[in-house]
Order: sequence, then structure tokens, then C-alpha cells
Amino acid sequence: MRRMFLTIILLTLLVTACAPEPPAFALPVANPPTSPPPTPIPSTATSAPTLWIAPSAPDELRAAAQAAGFVSAPEREAANLRLEPASAVDPVISSWVYALVAAFPTVRDGVAFDELQAAWNGNGQALTMTESTYSAMQTLFGGEAGAGVVRIISARDVEYALWAQRESWGIVPFESISPKMKVLEVDGQAPTRKEFNASAYPLKVGFTLSGGEIALPASNRDPDKMATVVMTGVTALVRATAYKMELNGNIYPARDIRDLLLEADIAHISNEIPFAVGCPYPNPDQRRLIFCSDPKYIELLEYVGTDVVELTGNHFQDWGKEATLHTIDMYNERGWPYFGGGANLADAQKPAILERGGMSFAFIGCNPVGPDFAWAREDGWPGAAPCGDYQWIVDEIARLKAQGHIVLATFQYFEYYSAEARPWQQADFRRLAEAGAVTINGSQAHYPQVMEFYGDSFIHYGLGNIFFDQMGYDNPSNGVRTTKTRYGFITRYVFYDGRLASIELLTTMLEDFAKPRSMTLEEREAFLDEYFKASDW
Repeated sequence: MRRMFLTIILLTLLVTACAPEPPAFALPVANPPTSPPPTPIPSTATSAPTLWIAPSAPDELRAAAQAAGFVSAPEREAANLRLEPASAVDPVISSWVYALVAAFPTVRDGVAFDELQAAWNGNGQALTMTESTYSAMQTLFGGEAGAGVVRIISARDVEYALWAQRESWGIVPFESISPKMKVLEVDGQAPTRKEFNASAYPLKVGFTLSGGEIALPASNRDPDKMATVVMTGVTALVRATAYKMELNGNIYPARDIRDLLLEADIAHISNEIPFAVGCPYPNPDQRRLIFCSDPKYIELLEYVGTDVVELTGNHFQDWGKEATLHTIDMYNERGWPYFGGGANLADAQKPAILERGGMSFAFIGCNPVGPDFAWAREDGWPGAAPCGDYQWIVDEIARLKAQGHIVLATFQYFEYYSAEARPWQQADFRRLAEAGAVTINGSQAHYPQVMEFYGDSFIHYGLGNIFFDQMGYDNPSNGVRTTKTRYGFITRYVFYDGRLASIELLTTMLEDFAKPRSMTLEEREAFLDEYFKASDW
């Protein structure tokens, strides 16, 4: 019996171990819920539109398109959206402007489009450009370039290549121009000019987008982001220049070059002479170098559209404190900011701040020459800003740059009647470049001087005369008479989107002791060739 009892217990345990475990609890449900369907996983092959960008798209346009976040398609036929050059019937959503460029020390100023077409076909200059630009130009010129015509290089090497091979030209998108490149006119148009007519300019490529919409820039050239500044040399409305104004009217000296100054967003005038009530009638043969100008002559500065006045001149105090302060009052009445001189030392050392094209420009200058009575002082004596040991102007340039201003510095330096810059002159000008000035110009020169690129800055050691009577000069050091005092530079700086983008050298020739004119083509070519060589270019 005992064995039978144990056997029954073992069989019961075996049956219980094989049965499924019952739920912990169970409630009757009339309509039990069904399981939700699984969430579908999107297919990457069909969920997002794909974008194909033609090889001809410039880097900036390509980056804007890619920023939209579309999946990149390796082939045109596989893409939903296509960014490519527009045909004659396609809507142009982005018009890209290109520039024909050469090394900066190039004498020639422009070409006809037919000549550029001939070069593309192999009958002219070698051409340098990036691969994307070459692809874009094929749509413009109707096919591939002639054998060996185009040299394809990276964007960062174009500038170097142009300087290494001076006879070549380059084609770059407008946003890629730089000060060391000379922008050449094509059919009389250049995209660095304020009066640029895009519709008449041949070097542009339209791009179209098919299959969808992307926010893209309408162009790579926005006039609202551009500002031009023209810097001029010596203005001294005295002696024969003033006499000619008395005979022919106050605006006589500027009749032939007015448009060059009016075209600029900022026209700079370095007026070395004070306006004085009771200033004597001008004497063309005056030998005494103490000068004043009749207040009515300010009409000339109004006529040329003066925007900012430099007061670093050696003669600013020639007629005494009263005339100097009267001159400053005349500028203030016209709303003309001034720099490089003032009613006292602090006023003379302050910069002139002007805003154009969404950029802020700071003009600052000093005079290391004197004489002592010409310098402004802390005790309220007006005059030019003395350079001193240069530390104040170096510190001020650095401060202005740190605040986001574009700094343009000037000097009323020592006079030299030859083109070369002296070693000490180079040292002084370069220290302002090292402090952060983008351009440094010598306003003192009656005889034009050379120029150089120094780091990221452009230095022009002497611009020459603009409104002054020097038809010639007898150099006492060697007894040689020079007429180079008739020659002058007006330097046009083109700023775009916060940076110096281009430099253009305008050239003038003085006539009739008073009236500069634009040089003839032959005069200009000879002048530029001489000065580029003198600049060791």
C-alpha cells in the first residue's frame, strides 16, 4: 500500500509539470482589441527628391543648392531636380557674372568679346580658369576651347598663375576677383563698375532649376553690397591754379575729370590749404610758400562731390589759427567729415567714419614732416595730426579694425621728386599695413611714386597732384627739370561684401596749370608701363 501511494504521487507530479502555466488572472472581454499594424519603414530610394548639379555650377551656387538638403544624384537622368545652365527657352533663376582678369600690373584695360571668342578658339591669349568655370564657358562660347588654350587649375591658384604667366588671361566668377587681379573690360563693360550694365555684358551664364524649387541667389553680384572709394593726391587751390579759377570760374579745374569723382560712393579730397576771409588775389608767380584760398573756391570741392576731406597737409596752418578753424567750420556746414587734422590734437587724431554698401569705412592719417606750427596740439592749437612715434595711429588702426571697420590710412610724407619709395618710407607705410589698414596712400607727392602689395594691404606711396599748378619742377638737387608733376593717379578701390575686391588706377595729365584730364591711351600705357616696372613688377 505504501508503494502504491508513492507511485500515485509521482504520476500526479509528472502530469502537473507538463501542463501550460495558467495566466496570473483572466477577465472576460466582450470585444478583445486587435494588435495595431506595424509602422512602415520609408524607403530611402523613393522618400526624398534627388538633386543633380551640373559640373558648370560655380562653387557658391553649388553650395546654396546643396544646403537645401536634397539627396545628391550621381547622374542627371536619375534626378528629380536638375540645376544646370539654362537654354534659350528655360527660365533663368540665377544669373552668374564672370570677370575677365589678368595680373594687376597689366597695362591693357579691356578687350572686345570677339577677341575673347577668338582666344577661346585658339587664336589669341592663353586662358586660365577652374574646371567648373571651363564647363560654364563652354555653354557661352558654343563648345570646347581650342587645343592647349585653357589651363585648368584650382580656384586658389588662379591669382598666382596669372602673375607667373603675365601674358595670360583668366576667367573667374565675380565673387572670386581679388586686388591682385586686374579686371578687364569686355565690350566696354566691367562688373567692378558702378554703372555696370548686366544686360549688355557678355560674360554671364544663366542657370535654371527643373523639377522643383530651391531658394537660390538671383546673382553673384549684388550692387547693394558694393562701394567704391576714390583717393586723390594734392589739392592746393593757390597760385596759377587759383588764378585760372578767377579767369574761368571756380569749377574750371574739374571740368574734364568730374565724372571720375562723382561716380564713386566716397570721393576723397586732400586739401592742403586753408580758406581765409580776405585771402589776397592769386599771383601765378608767387614765390613765398605761405598759402591761402578764397572761401568761394570751395565750390570746386562741392562740384566734384567731395565726401571726405583729408587735413594732413603741411600748409593747413599757413594763414593762422582763425583761418584754420574757419575752414573746419566750412566743412562742418557741408556735412563733410574730415580726418588727419582738426581744431586740436584730439580732433586731428580722430577717424572719419562713413558707411556705404553695408560696410563701415574708417579714414585716418597723420603728418610726420611738420613744420611744428602746422601740427595740432593738446592746448587747442589747430593743425595736422602729427605722427609722433606712430604708436597712437598704430593702436587706433588696430582698434578700428577690431570693431569691424575697413581702415584706409594716409600720410602727408616727405617730398621726393622721383618714383621710388625710400627704405624709411617703406618702413613707416608698412607699419600701418601691419596694424590692419587695408590701403595706405601717400597724399603728399607732387611727383607720383610706386606701389606695392604688402600682406593683405595695398600701398601707394604717392598719388601725385590733382588740383595744383605744377606743370614742371626744377629739381634743386640735380638741376634737372621734370614734367612728371603733371602726371597723377586717382586710385579707385572697389569693396564688395566687406572686403577689398579690386583696384583700378585712373591716370590724369595736368593742363593749363589747373585742369587735369584723363590721359590719352598712349600716355596711359607709357605711364603704367613705367610705374609697374618701377614697382618691381
